[in-house]
Amino acid sequence: MVAPARLRVVRCGGGNHPGARAVFSADSYLLCASGDFVKVYSVVTEEMLRLIGGHADRVTDIQLNPHNHMQLYSSSLDGTIKLWDFMDGIAIKTYTVGSILVALYAPPAFEDSVFVVASQTGNRGPFQLISVKLTKAAGQVVEAKELSVVLSGVDSSPKCIAFGREGKYVVSVKQLDLTIYFFRKKLVQRFSLRSSKAVGGSNQFSCVACHPAEDCIASGHADGKIRIWRNFHHKKEYTYSTLHWHHDTVMDLAYSVEGTYLLSGGVEAVLVVWPNESDCQRDFLPRLGSPIEHISMAADGSQCCTLHTDNRITIIDSNLRFSKSIQGLIKSPNIKTGLVVDPRTKALVLNGEPGHLQFYCLQTDQQLFSLDIVQREYIHQAGLHQADLVKVAFGAQGKWLATVEEREEVTDPELQLKLWFFNEETQSFKLNTQINTPHEDHITDMCFREVEELEDDSLVLVTTGKDRVFKVWLMVEDTDPEAQQRVSWSCDFVGSYHNYQATSCCFSEDGSLLAVSFEETVTVWDSVTWDLKCTFCYPPGKIRNMCFGRLTCSKYLIGTTDCGFLCCWNLLSCALEWSTHLNISVLQPDPLSEYVAAVSWLPDESSLFVFKPNETQPVYIQRNLCRLKIQLAAFVPRDEPEMVSSEKYLWLRRSQLFFLTETQELMTLSTKTLEERLTPSSRQLAVEESLPVTPFSLLLGKHRHPQSQEDTDLGKQVVQKKHEQESPAVKELLHTPAHVLPSASFLCTIFINSLLISKESKSAEEVADEVEMLSEEAEDDSEEERDVTEMEQGDASPVESLGELPCKLSKSQEKELRKIRRMDYSWVAAF
Repeated sequence: MVAPARLRVVRCGGGNHPGARAVFSADSYLLCASGDFVKVYSVVTEEMLRLIGGHADRVTDIQLNPHNHMQLYSSSLDGTIKLWDFMDGIAIKTYTVGSILVALYAPPAFEDSVFVVASQTGNRGPFQLISVKLTKAAGQVVEAKELSVVLSGVDSSPKCIAFGREGKYVVSVKQLDLTIYFFRKKLVQRFSLRSSKAVGGSNQFSCVACHPAEDCIASGHADGKIRIWRNFHHKKEYTYSTLHWHHDTVMDLAYSVEGTYLLSGGVEAVLVVWPNESDCQRDFLPRLGSPIEHISMAADGSQCCTLHTDNRITIIDSNLRFSKSIQGLIKSPNIKTGLVVDPRTKALVLNGEPGHLQFYCLQTDQQLFSLDIVQREYIHQAGLHQADLVKVAFGAQGKWLATVEEREEVTDPELQLKLWFFNEETQSFKLNTQINTPHEDHITDMCFREVEELEDDSLVLVTTGKDRVFKVWLMVEDTDPEAQQRVSWSCDFVGSYHNYQATSCCFSEDGSLLAVSFEETVTVWDSVTWDLKCTFCYPPGKIRNMCFGRLTCSKYLIGTTDCGFLCCWNLLSCALEWSTHLNISVLQPDPLSEYVAAVSWLPDESSLFVFKPNETQPVYIQRNLCRLKIQLAAFVPRDEPEMVSSEKYLWLRRSQLFFLTETQELMTLSTKTLEERLTPSSRQLAVEESLPVTPFSLLLGKHRHPQSQEDTDLGKQVVQKKHEQESPAVKELLHTPAHVLPSASFLCTIFINSLLISKESKSAEEVADEVEMLSEEAEDDSEEERDVTEMEQGDASPVESLGELPCKLSKSQEKELRKIRRMDYSWVAAF
């Protein structure tokens, strides 16, 4: 028997793109580090073409091989440097350094060496700049033995080190010190600034960049100033000038390819252009969405890109015009809406830009669209109380969307409940109803009644609030003939229980029951009459999360408390079925099965428990699922059921579990190996029958469908035989990268020979005879031809299966038979 594959934790989105600068390749690709992987994007289509993986920890920096533009270097916290063929996603060489690597540099002047910033003590401690000699020893994994320390006590940020023109010197900045190391003289120059904490902020260094053609250094500072350093070869003769526009920290600097202008970015989300390091003719590209973390230039100077703190990548043309934006999972300062699944698109929905709701596609790792909920301009300034999106809920079919927005940290909050309807014509959500102050205090939870939206009258929305009540909202028809909308929403019922705060709510699977938690008590209500049916109040502790069981477990109600209990109540007996003491932080039911996932948090460890409410033992347990705290989770239905290798993985068959960590890394569980998940696109060129049907293939199929059965049957045996052969020559031709293929004249003979048909079952002459015969029969009645063809096929199969050769008629005999078939024998019916 084959042992079942082990579940692996897979990072599939989010995290920090801005951990390192992006890199432009020579052929319109953009590469950036993301988690344990390197992502390859098309600059033209914005599509992610490839996901390169192989590091055991986070990728900290990437650099193109200056001597081969088709290769890429990457460094990681796992202590290795990898050389990649990024077009195929193949690791060519792995160099083991041993220390934690946080930055990587590959100056063109050094042919067989790269530079890394590594920890001195093997863990996160003091860092030093090290030169690594790349040995050419045999083997894919080699140890980098020739290491030499260039500078000690450097900053861990890749933006704090830059190499000068032609690799003559390297510059390092940290706090108030600027250090320059000259390679030929092996001389170190150090310059220090006086500490200043004026109104503008500290003047500590934040980043550095070197002019590509002159001995000139640009440094960014925490007070928003840029200093241009010259004549630094001599300590007493150095000079610097100051440029100032940013009101806060300068987060990155980059020179153009020829050094004619300097780019800077910061928290203002504005790209500033300084021509010739001048303060007079600066230019701006404003409103880029979020603070700029990194700036990268293309090698030909035609484009640059900015990486932002929310994981957005903006591509900008050389004329300072916005070109494209690559948006994966947008990183929000605080995820307040939870992790919600859009029933229509199966996209993950959560907080995006301030005041926006992002719809994130899991298949493409891209943002489908962003919905502006607050519809107010967001000001990037600390200390301001601004309206933000805090709650979101979808109807069962995704036609209705409910959102709650409130102003931050205000004792008397400004609340707005908005109901949105999906417009099929515009393919977007349109605001239907806006309710000001739906509760007198903060709204704690919200849910729709999960029934099929066959009739809008069945829709019910419930909200709970700290004002100690829950409210039921229904749709009503607008009787005003001049009204722009046919229906709107209004409050139909207000419920409370002993003046306790309402903390959470949920509907049963059939929508007949509503559960509302009031601090330590769970109440169950009839969703038609709104009568209180029963209450549960054991064990002690405020209810944190609740959900009903589904399918065969629909008679159970599951809840978690802030005291660490996981409880299951039986709704038929109105008694506690079982309970266990776990510090559950996340409770998530699968909408398509009976399974429920619970994530517990202990110090430095998150664990996963999957169970059925009617069973006391979990069906799956994974300890130490993640060292980070898991904040949110969601089951996303699969398009088709997954084939699982073990019974304990049946809970993954119809839905896939995704969870979001406190650093906003999106993760999931998979039984596939790394190689299966990271199949290069070049290996997927062969056409497979399992590929999804596209609109074009459906259109083409309609034209192919009426074709005669004779043509299909004629070529079926030949084509099927060729598929069974699976020519190695064709495979190699399709799977080999174009830049390493031999000449076409060399491949032509091999390719033509691979298409020749063997004489095992039928000769080429026989196939030609059949084609000629079919062309002659084209003038005959199609139905008669089909009958004869089916008869011939039915007769040929048993004869061939017995190992005998079918007798073959000559052409003259075939023609005589066709003449006899065309004769009219209807006169026989008269007798």
